[in-house]
Amino acid sequence: MNNRLFLLVCCGIILLSQTGCEQQLASGFKVGTHAPSLPTKTLADAGGDFSKVTTYRQPDARMYQYSIDKALLTGKPIVLEFATPGHCTNCDEQLQMLKAIMDKYQSQMIFIHIDQYENPQAYKAYQVMGDPWTYIIDKNGIVHFERAGRMLYGELDGAIKNILKASISS
Repeated sequence: MNNRLFLLVCCGIILLSQTGCEQQLASGFKVGTHAPSLPTKTLADAGGDFSKVTTYRQPDARMYQYSIDKALLTGKPIVLEFATPGHCTNCDEQLQMLKAIMDKYQSQMIFIHIDQYENPQAYKAYQVMGDPWTYIIDKNGIVHFERAGRMLYGELDGAIKNILKASISS
């Protein structure tokens, strides 16, 4: 009996150690509903001081131009990335990939990075638990894509293409 208990404890520890900050939890916010509109900190709000909007070591000003509420008013699709690289290695990698894909789509979409330390109210509004977490919102403010965890470039690229196709046809 003691061997069984030991084996179960070991398996549990291994499972927990592999989840890291990439928790595969479902957010309470669902695809097909309106994205919550709320003010979030922008680089302009912070007087150009990146440390007041992100814990990211290599921030890109393009991800901090818009507050969520203002972005929703533009009529452009939005990639909304919840990531706190100050405590999450996968978040740092996700933001590197996001910068690369932003180069391809920046004229067609708005990209926003939300850091938990600087915008906790946004994590609460979107019911995000864990990092990273990606949402794609269409031009009408409807969430069409939600993914917990780190994504590959091709995965995000495909999701963006689908949203842009839908935006052109509507």
